[in-house]
Amino acid sequence: MPMLMSSGEHAATLVYGPNGFRVIKPGRFVACAVTGEPIALEALRYWSVDRQEAYATPEIATRRMLGQA
Repeated sequence: MPMLMSSGEHAATLVYGPNGFRVIKPGRFVACAVTGEPIALEALRYWSVDRQEAYATPEIATRRMLGQA
């Protein structure tokens, strides 16, 4: 019998601002825009306001901003 997933097990939809983010669709994580790995919302620290993308690490964010990812 399939297990029902709660909304918390799905990816969240966020709007990224310069000082934080706003949750548009609830979830427990977002995907890194470069690697696709899930990032728990409580661990999310790196994103681009202009691109509206989340990044798993500062190195990945820097590579993306430099056009290397």
